[in-house]
Amino acid sequence: MVTRATWMKRNRLVPRASGRMFAGSVAGALLLAGCTSGVTAASGPISVSASTTTTAAAPAGTDAPRSDPAPDTSPAVEGRPLGAGFLGAGFPGTDRPTPEATVRPEPGSWDDVMPPAGYRVVLISAGDTASTATIADTVKEWAAGLDVDLVTLTAQDDDQVEARINRAVALRPDLVIGAGHEVVDVFALLTAQHLDQEFLVLGAELPEPTGNVTSVVWPGATFRGTGLSAAGEQDAAAVTPARAHDAVTAGVAGVLHGLTGIVLDLG
Repeated sequence: MVTRATWMKRNRLVPRASGRMFAGSVAGALLLAGCTSGVTAASGPISVSASTTTTAAAPAGTDAPRSDPAPDTSPAVEGRPLGAGFLGAGFPGTDRPTPEATVRPEPGSWDDVMPPAGYRVVLISAGDTASTATIADTVKEWAAGLDVDLVTLTAQDDDQVEARINRAVALRPDLVIGAGHEVVDVFALLTAQHLDQEFLVLGAELPEPTGNVTSVVWPGATFRGTGLSAAGEQDAAAVTPARAHDAVTAGVAGVLHGLTGIVLDLG
């Protein structure tokens, strides 16, 4: 059995004076994923975008500690406050939404929230629709602008989405993001099997999310799964770069503040 510490050593996941790599080599990621899901390098494309942080170098001969931003259940995370209107009118005072609740945050109430240095994200997208491409491209731009460490995984069918989820979880990122409606059916089946991993779905939602899955929707981007969604719930014209940017920034803000397992409706 390959432990995380052994894998990190093999792939030189140690901090440097100027920063550290998130995923290490692609070969190392595939090695770990193959232990749990049988995925091989031929199963689909993967790209790694690594940014630097101000993490200090680890002492020689030691493993780099994982820096996990602990979910915060207080009204504000120090240095990254949510606006008072984030929970909308439905949750006054100190009330917090229960899992599966729909929250309608006030526009801009998430603007001051920034991910911490070294925040690690895996992005999973499926298919080749214009709406999915818009969401995926916006997430990449968001990550680049904030020096978020990002790994992108793409799939063409449900079997590949399953493999990408297993690979993403093996990397142990802070957050796994699913882009668009074509990941929903498989996310609905598999995310409940990984309750210690946070997931964020953009431009769609799961019909019965567990507490580790947050979704962000808006009119024209409210797909809930095959056989469950009505006509008009998925409108490609409604998925714009501006909408996608609001979705990723609002969704990450909620996750950072421990507001997970809910649906954020941007209206």
